[in-house]
Amino acid sequence: MRKIIIIVVLFTSFMGFSQTTSTEYKKRVLETAEVDIITSFYAQDGNNASVTGGIGTEELTDFATSFTVSIPLNDDEVLTIDATISAYTSASSSNLDPFDVSGASGDDDDDDDDKSSNIYNTAADVASPWVESSGASKGDVWKSINISYSHSSDDRNTILGANASVASEYDYTSIGFGGSFTKLFNEKNTEFGIKANIYLDSWSPAYPTELDSYLESNQNLNNGFFESLDILDKNGNIIDKNGTAVWSPFKTTLVDDESRNTYSISLSFSQILSKRSQISIFFDLVQQNGWLANPMQRVYFSDRDNYYIGNASSIPNYTSSTNKDVFQLADDIERLPDSRLKLPIGARFNQYINEFVTLRTYYRYYYDDWGITSHTANIELPIKISDNFTLYPSYRYYTQTAADYFAPFEQHVSTEEFYTSDYDLSEFNSNQFGLGLSYTDIFAKRHVWKLGLKSVDLKYDYYERNTGLNAGIISLGFKFVMD
Repeated sequence: MRKIIIIVVLFTSFMGFSQTTSTEYKKRVLETAEVDIITSFYAQDGNNASVTGGIGTEELTDFATSFTVSIPLNDDEVLTIDATISAYTSASSSNLDPFDVSGASGDDDDDDDDKSSNIYNTAADVASPWVESSGASKGDVWKSINISYSHSSDDRNTILGANASVASEYDYTSIGFGGSFTKLFNEKNTEFGIKANIYLDSWSPAYPTELDSYLESNQNLNNGFFESLDILDKNGNIIDKNGTAVWSPFKTTLVDDESRNTYSISLSFSQILSKRSQISIFFDLVQQNGWLANPMQRVYFSDRDNYYIGNASSIPNYTSSTNKDVFQLADDIERLPDSRLKLPIGARFNQYINEFVTLRTYYRYYYDDWGITSHTANIELPIKISDNFTLYPSYRYYTQTAADYFAPFEQHVSTEEFYTSDYDLSEFNSNQFGLGLSYTDIFAKRHVWKLGLKSVDLKYDYYERNTGLNAGIISLGFKFVMD
């Protein structure tokens, strides 16, 4: 799982052109191999971590790099290989096991399978939704590769494409494949496209440590992980583990379907309105089936007693960031329906104002059958400041309603069939401000080995939600052409 709210908005201008065909000469779709390298650093912070039930630190950092190589196979065919690697550390994900302080305990010789090890006694003094643990879930590396192929007809009015992809991280693997068809009409001033993709994903589920350990110990609080730990009630009193008022998970069944399949079809229409303007419209239909909840994310119920591990005096301040040494045991993991239908529809409009300024706009409406509707609006204003440099400020506004199954920390009740405290599914609005600088040399005069430098793009985006989450991302991209 990768909980990470990574918000990078990419906008592509649509450029129309006419081309004279000849029976004696056919222009290649791609004249020479191209290489794109994009690297980015992302950081966020907030107070609504879903791994700890809707409260707690959301601090996260991510460093990602992608390489895209486009290779002309002949006049009509292009092969594109896109590989991405992303390394992240997440304070909230680390609290999948908030009691793991093995990195801080100084006892590196403990057996990882010994749940009654002293590292957990030490952890009882520091575990908190507001304290980052040192467990294995603290960081991970996400890897993906996508290979696509396109074939253009002789008149360049028909383009067929196919793609395949694979991606993985420590608890999740995705395999995808699809195809596309594009048709150009009206001297290439009108374009229609259709794409279809299938993603067959699978979980290697990781669970909150108290739930996982409870099942491993055969639901016995005197064995395994819990054996040497005191459990506190809501008043801070140590409970009798053999009594009737004891902690136990609401459900003892966890993930029963490790698949998550996604099927999507996309339709697009683009029209050049004049020499200065172009509009495009798109519509997507996405159907998901399988285990759509995240098994890492805790849920707490208001109609069940609370139990804790840690410092009793900190229980009254549990939801405050001043709490550094007590952790509430989960009632359950997030549970959501096993199907979801998504319907986004949107449009782009681009206007060439003059030789210095271009206007790019974007709008999208989104609906799904979980109760979420959203609106996204974006404007970007590239300003040419010299023959080679362009400045492009941007602004993006987003707003959404809450999913039917969302409620904040301890506001769900156990009679509900589905429940989540993931604030990505809450009602919120956000603003994103960006500023980029682009360098372009169509002649690629500068070289690195046999690669001519065609463009450089540097951009910074700042993102903020009204829920308190804020993030920033800086990205740097290079485009090269092969000599």
